[in-house]
Amino acid sequence: MAKKVVKKTKIKIVPCLIVLLVIAGLSFGVYFLLHMPIRNLIVKGTTYLNDDVILELAGVKDYPSFWLSSTIEMEEKIKESPYVVDVDVKRRFFHILEFDVEENKALFINNSNQTVVFADKVEIPVSNEADIFRVPRLINYVPDKKYKDFITDMANIKKDILGKISDIEYKPNDYDKDRFLLYMDDGNMVYLTLTKFDMINYYNDVLSQLEDKKGILYLDSGNHFQIKG
Repeated sequence: MAKKVVKKTKIKIVPCLIVLLVIAGLSFGVYFLLHMPIRNLIVKGTTYLNDDVILELAGVKDYPSFWLSSTIEMEEKIKESPYVVDVDVKRRFFHILEFDVEENKALFINNSNQTVVFADKVEIPVSNEADIFRVPRLINYVPDKKYKDFITDMANIKKDILGKISDIEYKPNDYDKDRFLLYMDDGNMVYLTLTKFDMINYYNDVLSQLEDKKGILYLDSGNHFQIKG
């Protein structure tokens, strides 16, 4: 009976080592690429929010992995803040993340209930963060119905004009229950009524005609200026 001959297969060690080294090299390269940290963070569109606030909300202050960090999760976290209306997070070349933020417009600080009031009518308790808002203070109580209209009108004031108002006082008289007095940073005072509140957006144009005189500007009726003194 013929004996079966078992052929022995020789394992070629060198080619196997090369394949293993290639696989290991590729694995290391992929791992290194995936775990490469964010190199730079750019925040755009903010006026009063500090960059650190946005980065803290996004969870990237410690510069985690560029590729393993989800931009969708970052956007969701940032939009949880009442200070933010919308945000778009984009990846850029050289491991850069760019945050394009649309802030919720802060209108005024309500002294009556110690809140910061925003254009979408959200009110947030005043805290240490209130220092970041350069907005006027409403110094007295406003009846509820007029208060809602007041917020709507304040939302239509241009940001550069809003920054020039220091205090606002609800100051009705016998003829006008919608009357407000605005105290300006430059020392002038302006009377407005709710139906003409947008007139304050022309304050810079009026200011150029006052020749540095200080006084009271009546934009609620008559549109005239009374010099102090």
